[in-house]
Amino acid sequence: MNKEYYDATTKMEEMGVNPEYIQGWQGGYLLNPEREEQRVNDAYNAGYEDGKAHNVDNFGNWKA
Repeated sequence: MNKEYYDATTKMEEMGVNPEYIQGWQGGYLLNPEREEQRVNDAYNAGYEDGKAHNVDNFGNWKA
């Protein structure tokens, strides 16, 4: 497993980041296809974009 991915996921979970953001970040990081339109929300979309960019700077903005 990729250490950056693992460390980022662990950090988000410890910080209490919104689970939708985490799932989006993970999907974006792995370049998975986005969810279907009716299942996306702001947290997921933000996470997906940050994950695609491998950005770990915005976790604190999405605490649950």
